Amino acid sequence: MTPIFAIGDIHGQIDRLHEALEMIERDDDSDAPVVFLGDYVDRGPDSRAVIDTLMRGQAEGRPWTCLMGNHDRYVLRFLDNPLYDDPQTSRPLLWTDPPLGGRATLASYGVNVGDHRTLTAIRDDAAEAIPQAHLDWIAALPRLHEADHQIFVHAGLRPGVPLDAQAEDDLIWIRKPFLETEHDWGRLVVHGHTALDFPQLYANRLNLDGGAGYGRPLFPALLLGREAFLLGPGGRTRL
Repeated sequence: MTPIFAIGDIHGQIDRLHEALEMIERDDDSDAPVVFLGDYVDRGPDSRAVIDTLMRGQAEGRPWTCLMGNHDRYVLRFLDNPLYDDPQTSRPLLWTDPPLGGRATLASYGVNVGDHRTLTAIRDDAAEAIPQAHLDWIAALPRLHEADHQIFVHAGLRPGVPLDAQAEDDLIWIRKPFLETEHDWGRLVVHGHTALDFPQLYANRLNLDGGAGYGRPLFPALLLGREAFLLGPGGRTRL
């Protein structure tokens, strides 16, 4: 069985990312590919460092695939329109509103996000502060990754829609229709996006968002077919 690692939502937690990568380095299959499930930015303090780390790893030739999450796309949408309110959110919210955590991302790039400043002024400063290489990297992130025994995606898949016809908004935003379906996709769907207290394996999917964006640990997982193992200081633990 071909091994493959996956890491869920990082949300600007660079120390947690380093810990997760160190756990993979200590594993017997450390040379296997790693799929990152998106949401590299927001809430945590070090979004810029997270993106730098992932870009550097890819540039060094590491077998890393980084998918796009809804929070990553917000960076691009904010620069186009600082008043952008994604209709997929559960209620009207701007990226800079506290629940979404965009101000933490901007601050990691050295942008002054004080409450007295207008969003237009913040956007203008962000356009100068965020390296174009970072923006190009985010824009080019794939929305889906397929392996022999798994399908990797940030949020999930819409039931009844062929894989090659899935909408981007669903791939990075979907919750209820995907989370409630018992549909077997033929492969294990590995995703994040919906934060849990701890990763959980279901019959048809694996949710790896253990809530790192809310201060909980970041859990790297090893996939062997439909089997899933979380990595920790003591090695592998089967889910």
